Amino acid sequence: MDYLKAFLVGGAICAVVQIFMDSTKLMPGRIMVILVCLGAALGAIGVYEPFAKWAGAGASVPLSGFGNLLFKGIKKSLTEEGFIGLFKGGFTASAVGISAALIFSYMASWIFNPKLKD
Repeated sequence: MDYLKAFLVGGAICAVVQIFMDSTKLMPGRIMVILVCLGAALGAIGVYEPFAKWAGAGASVPLSGFGNLLFKGIKKSLTEEGFIGLFKGGFTASAVGISAALIFSYMASWIFNPKLKD
């Protein structure tokens, strides 16, 4: 049942974003920034964490989950280290995910033949 819930929640988030992309003239990069900021804002007011616990990977995998992860890292680092934690917390919280994305995309470039667009 957890897989079904994660699939439905993640699919609903993606469907809402797709509708937003189709109905506005915003570029995809700006929409991605909106999602990250929305996740951080919802985490700051305490709404995203209970939602993510209920929805599982359906809420933690999309970009809004990344924004919540950044907020949680900054909040933790601020309480432990003070002002410097404002700059350090997001990097330490998201380092593993970003590193994995870079490493796996580099490995995929060995398997496939990437080309630059003209």
